[in-house]
Amino acid sequence: MTASQRAGRFAANCQGEWLRTSADWAAVAAGYEHSLALKTDGSLWAWGGNMFGQLGLRDTHKRLKPVRVGTGRAWATISAADQSLALKRDGSLWAWGSNEFGQLGLGDTRNRLRPARVGTQKDWTAIAAGGFHSLGLQSDGSLWAWGEKFAGGLGKLTPTRVGTGNDWTAIAAGYEHSLALKADGSLWAWGWNNGGPLGLGDEKNRAAPTRVGTDSDWTAIAAGADFTLALREDGSLWDWGANGIGQLGLGNAWDHLTPTRVGNDGDWTAISAGTNSCLALKTDGSLWAWGGNREGELGLGDTQRRLKPVRVGTRRAWTAVATDGQSFALKADGSLWAWGWNYWGDLGLGDTHDRLKPTRVGVTL
Repeated sequence: MTASQRAGRFAANCQGEWLRTSADWAAVAAGYEHSLALKTDGSLWAWGGNMFGQLGLRDTHKRLKPVRVGTGRAWATISAADQSLALKRDGSLWAWGSNEFGQLGLGDTRNRLRPARVGTQKDWTAIAAGGFHSLGLQSDGSLWAWGEKFAGGLGKLTPTRVGTGNDWTAIAAGYEHSLALKADGSLWAWGWNNGGPLGLGDEKNRAAPTRVGTDSDWTAIAAGADFTLALREDGSLWDWGANGIGQLGLGNAWDHLTPTRVGNDGDWTAISAGTNSCLALKTDGSLWAWGGNREGELGLGDTQRRLKPVRVGTRRAWTAVATDGQSFALKADGSLWAWGWNYWGDLGLGDTHDRLKPTRVGVTL
């Protein structure tokens, strides 16, 4: 064995633990100060800020690298804000972290330092963590909400059904507004509407889901702090709401109160909206970014904002994105990449230095 082979085989950190580059990431979620991820084996991992216990590690100490949450391997879906939400493969719902407005759905307003089961149901299919509220869908197509009233959580401390419809298919939660799609492709919005994130042509708040326009070809939604992104069946990208930093990608910095098309491209496949920035993927696997960029969250090598979508690098193997100040993307090979805001160790790179370009996230085992 050569010296270089021995060095590679016995590379270890200062605690003598093995260092392995992980290539089995399956999903990632960006919270306000922390991040969550799933691996292909169903294990759950967390890192970053932990003031409210949002890492689920039974304490409030931040972590600079991914740390496994418990020993279970049955996790299936994740969502993060100040609170963390997750579904298991059996359809059960779990929550932990900040709970000031009852956004954990546990019947009180006490924070939780580890995953706590929400109710006894096993038919949850989708979750969305907002600023002070949470949303969920059940297998019968019903829509549920809890947490802060004006954001769309109904002011309830436990999941409460929204209306009587059984045809809801997708949800998204912003800082204080909510979005949902129905099976017929219609788009609905409610909650706080300062800046126009509801897309209803005004800035009046809505207490209940209100249809956005008359179109029935919406396929995906993403909620930023006070703006919204959406995709249509033809692959076109649309957005609306607050735009003071150019987060709508429309080439200007004024608010838009109704859905407005971003460019003319028809090959968009995935979207993610953060506080002031956005990420998106195209059918060719390319990665695009626009909006605010103070911490390098666009991944373009600088801190200059962009008013229109700009391609990040030249690679075409990206499969998923998530952003909320810190930005993440997954590649087809299962590798996880991070860039942007890193004050709390949000990027999982072992330090608190911001990154201006995508950097691979490794795991110490």
